[in-house]
Amino acid sequence: MFILRDLSHSLQAPFSDTKLGQERASLFVYTLLSIIIPFTSSITSNCLRCLVTLFGIEIEDHRFYTFMASTTLPWRRLWQTVWGLIPSPETDGRLLVALDDSINPKIGKNIFACDTIFDHAAKANQSQYPWAQNIVAVGLLKQIKGRWACLFLDFRFYFAKKTIEAEQRTAKIKGKVVPFQTKLEQAGQMLIGIGQHFSTTPVLAVMDSWFGNESLWQPVRQAFGARFNMLSRLRSNNVLYDQLGEPQPGKRGRRPKYGSRLGSTAEMAQAYQALATIYTVNLYGKQRDVRAYERMVMLKTLKCPVRVVWVFRKTQWVALFTTDLTLSVTQIIEFYGARWKIESGFKELKQDIGSQSSQCRNAQAVLNHLNFCMMASTITWIYADRLKADPQRRHKVKGRTSFAFSDVRRIIAEAALDEDFDRLCPKPSNSPKNSLVAVLLRMVA
Repeated sequence: MFILRDLSHSLQAPFSDTKLGQERASLFVYTLLSIIIPFTSSITSNCLRCLVTLFGIEIEDHRFYTFMASTTLPWRRLWQTVWGLIPSPETDGRLLVALDDSINPKIGKNIFACDTIFDHAAKANQSQYPWAQNIVAVGLLKQIKGRWACLFLDFRFYFAKKTIEAEQRTAKIKGKVVPFQTKLEQAGQMLIGIGQHFSTTPVLAVMDSWFGNESLWQPVRQAFGARFNMLSRLRSNNVLYDQLGEPQPGKRGRRPKYGSRLGSTAEMAQAYQALATIYTVNLYGKQRDVRAYERMVMLKTLKCPVRVVWVFRKTQWVALFTTDLTLSVTQIIEFYGARWKIESGFKELKQDIGSQSSQCRNAQAVLNHLNFCMMASTITWIYADRLKADPQRRHKVKGRTSFAFSDVRRIIAEAALDEDFDRLCPKPSNSPKNSLVAVLLRMVA
């Protein structure tokens, strides 16, 4: 309970000290708890029902819906507060962040940020062009009680250029069309904002091959210099070059930037497969033996030296690269394996928390709701990290011994619904008092 009290008090700090500000601060905390508690999906009406039924808060429907669509919630300060609440965010002396995008399917029309989007992961019985929101997110990868987890730090809605040029209703905020930004520009802005907050910590961004290119690398590298590095995956047709050797005496002209052409990633994988060494790494929750080979090469796409690790399976292989030349082979494989946790984070966000069920249409209401859901997910993992003992897994699964996201939500629910919690975190009053009305009532009395 005291962990939840400390987190609640910290989240109330960004609000103003006025009576109305403290009312909103208390309502903010209890709304966040209504999303975390596994009562039902986190649509706005269910949050209101949870506040009234479970917490006994008397609030008018109109006032709560106005709060959920408020334009004055201090989300930037709130997120920075949450970043500061993460215990020991570094992994091996660096901030390990995952970067990816996901789609959030919707049903209703005129929902902000919705468009017909191609889903490359659609199954045979699903539409390849669902009506959905496209979310670009950054999450912190961290080991919590012996298992990897993804703590969301920031997000952006991506709008297609054709949608903005057509000035569609779903791309407008207060009647104005949002400016166009590519996913790489959005990702770069988020990484720069996170790097500025953690001003002295090196940042290693883990991403798939789509994000791992020069368009993201150059602007963030210029902002932070050697403090920023990336870990990604090479495509099979990427051409690799040898490192530059010593200049030949007597040869005229400038020194070449790249050495001799080594071949494509696929060609080098065939050449190095017989030279692979066995490494023991912690991958997907287990100690596994993998066959891998490493080499330092030059990439023209990034214009810098990188360390490439080829990981060989029985019939397939994958090539990973990083600009952080101090990483070992086991770290490269383990960190890239941990990247999958952002995919698990999207599942927790959309299905467990229930952001996919929300049908808010107003732009500010949509932004606020996703902020609430992402912050609820991050607060859940922070709570788990601050627990002294490992949470017990409620539903046993063969081959899995670590706790699940739902187990932590259940523990938070027990603490939030305790009779003494409202003493540690007072509930909002029925409504803010009108000072003029109060004076008139005293005069009549």
